[in-house]
Amino acid sequence: MWKLEQSLFDRGVNIVAGVDEAGRGPLAGPVVAGAVIVPAGREFSAKINDSKKLSAAQRRKAFREITETCCFAYAVIDREYIDKENILNAALAAMQEAVAKLERVPQYILVDGGIAPEFGGIQAEPVIGGDAKSISIACASIVAKVVRDNIMIDYDKQYPQYGFAAHKGYGTAEHRKAIEKFGPCEIHRRSFEPIKTIVSSLSLILILPF
Repeated sequence: MWKLEQSLFDRGVNIVAGVDEAGRGPLAGPVVAGAVIVPAGREFSAKINDSKKLSAAQRRKAFREITETCCFAYAVIDREYIDKENILNAALAAMQEAVAKLERVPQYILVDGGIAPEFGGIQAEPVIGGDAKSISIACASIVAKVVRDNIMIDYDKQYPQYGFAAHKGYGTAEHRKAIEKFGPCEIHRRSFEPIKTIVSSLSLILILPF
């Protein structure tokens, strides 16, 4: 997990940030990006890996250790921005905002995935599958995932009929049934299917004469 970072340290690049996002696929809620600078040689007692490969308990433990020992930041982009600008642009914007919030300015940025946004002239490298290859990206993925999960748990209290605490807004069978029964709520992404079709159908019903 240190190979990418170590190659940069060997070249004299000392401040490396990893960036990742959580929430590109769900039907509801925000997209969240995390940015983490892991000091060279930092050892973790918690398991650090792609957040999707960790249990919720493992993520929480790792999150506590990361946020206590590393420079980190995160950004939350709401569903209105997602619907207006599309999910890819929203995810990239969240990454930019998360890096801008870091207390230290990175010299180099490792970004999970195949596309890296502009970071104000800081060199950035996209790394496909980076959350399983880079300690910095893995830490960022954990920060983004835990922050987003907590947001969705809070939304579950506001909209308990959808079960957000369980599925975090992803399109599970239970979630889709709830959408069909209750219709979309404020945090459902209007540009995503099946929300888009449901909203269009409801709008048509409202304008049809009886």
